[in-house]
Amino acid sequence: PHGGTKVLSGNLGRAVMKTSAVPVENQIIEAPAMVFESQHDVLPAFDAGLLDRDCVVVVRHQGPKANGMPELHKLMPPLGVLLDRRFKIALVTDGRLSGASDKVPSAIHVTPEAYDGGLLAKVRDGDIIRVNGQTGELT
Repeated sequence: PHGGTKVLSGNLGRAVMKTSAVPVENQIIEAPAMVFESQHDVLPAFDAGLLDRDCVVVVRHQGPKANGMPELHKLMPPLGVLLDRRFKIALVTDGRLSGASDKVPSAIHVTPEAYDGGLLAKVRDGDIIRVNGQTGELT
């Protein structure tokens, strides 16, 4: 009756989460943001240990107007490792994952996208973000 996806909404915009791929215990997270402008900046931060904590990884300017909406599935292995290390992790992006969200709670296709002045463009490192795949909250 509920399907495998959930529309999220709140002051950051609207997004979608593939809840069927995310264990219930990982569907709710409230943590400080770590903001990146490209998926290519996330991997060095992971390698340097900068993501070894509870956090919401924000990768913005990945929407169709900003740069053609590249595939972000390369983020899933390192973010999955962080979950395995028992950190509370989520991804919030105006980009896409093409169903490869795996076990990481991912609010994707955030609209309006950062390029269009969406509030994702105003998020700064340390801002507290709440992603709730059960109630549909994205704040």
